[in-house]
Amino acid sequence: MLLRPATPLGKSDRVNKPQKVNLQDKLALFAEHWSPKAVGRLNDYEIKVVKLQGEFVWHTHEDTDELFLVIDGRLTIQLRDQDVELGPGEMFVVPRGVEHCPKADGQVAALLIEPEGVVNTGDAGGALTATPESLV
Repeated sequence: MLLRPATPLGKSDRVNKPQKVNLQDKLALFAEHWSPKAVGRLNDYEIKVVKLQGEFVWHTHEDTDELFLVIDGRLTIQLRDQDVELGPGEMFVVPRGVEHCPKADGQVAALLIEPEGVVNTGDAGGALTATPESLV
């Protein structure tokens, strides 16, 4: 993944140079679960890494889809009518307005793609609502 740095490279060079991002390096910077960290931007979307363990809260994102891509571990996306099991390299898009609850029996590392400003707990709120953080 290529990112543009926030500051200019030099006095005469005002074009930002793209930089690669190592997702494993970014994941190594934090330990907390259910607290997504932005590692890049794509138009109006944030690309986030997150560590998951245990069961999250049932919630809905009324205005946006949510993409989960498993990097490591096994993740279950619980829907009201089915469970979606994901392993490394597998992804699932939760359609907007669909109630869901991610669950990880062991530790999972995942990548999320969401519009900037999306709250991780959607309409549910509560103790697991994460403060937006960036590792960019």
